[in-house]
Amino acid sequence: MRPDYDPLDDPPWAMQLVVRAEKADPPAHGAVCEAAATAVVRLLTDPRATEPDGEWRQAVHEWESRRIRKVTRRARGVRWPEAQALPGVTVEHAGAQVRAFPPGPVADVPPQLAKLQVAGLDLADAEDPPAPPAPPYAALALNPDVTMTTGKAAAQSGHAAQLLLRQGRRKDVAAWVEAGAPVHLVRDVAWARCVKEADVAVRDGGFTEVPPGTMTAIAWIVR
Repeated sequence: MRPDYDPLDDPPWAMQLVVRAEKADPPAHGAVCEAAATAVVRLLTDPRATEPDGEWRQAVHEWESRRIRKVTRRARGVRWPEAQALPGVTVEHAGAQVRAFPPGPVADVPPQLAKLQVAGLDLADAEDPPAPPAPPYAALALNPDVTMTTGKAAAQSGHAAQLLLRQGRRKDVAAWVEAGAPVHLVRDVAWARCVKEADVAVRDGGFTEVPPGTMTAIAWIVR
């Protein structure tokens, strides 16, 4: 038996995230992470995922009973409208466009998504990142001691936002979701201080880029 085998995750499921990354005008690293986090929350709070007869409800339940894996893919040109045609939730934010799709088995990804590249999405950050939005919003920090591509960081940002949605203080989470689930990537505060502020922390499963158990992202709600 493989050392990483988990019978509760067999077969593995994942939420697919697709980032629009045109060659001529690529989005900024931080904007993609923020948009991905918001997209995850908006999908999970969409009536199609929450209502008893919602078409995504069972898939979300099945996925959240397993590892909450996310796979980040990039699309450009005609591949982006092809992805947009599939059921999902798109967030446009600070020049970034990210679409989240209902989770499903990793071996059964729609062909429009399966053809999109997974590895290699690594974007530069903006020279002048946007200021935080008006509260309430989710503050998100990525571990500065861990090297991650944009694709990996976007997935970890989505994990942090999802944990915050599920484990945060109910009143604060409700207000955040009502505001549209805005997310701000914190860059100018020391990591140790952010850890003290955090309500949730992501520890990676170690499948890609970083060792298992690595704390990759943290999040908390600013009221």
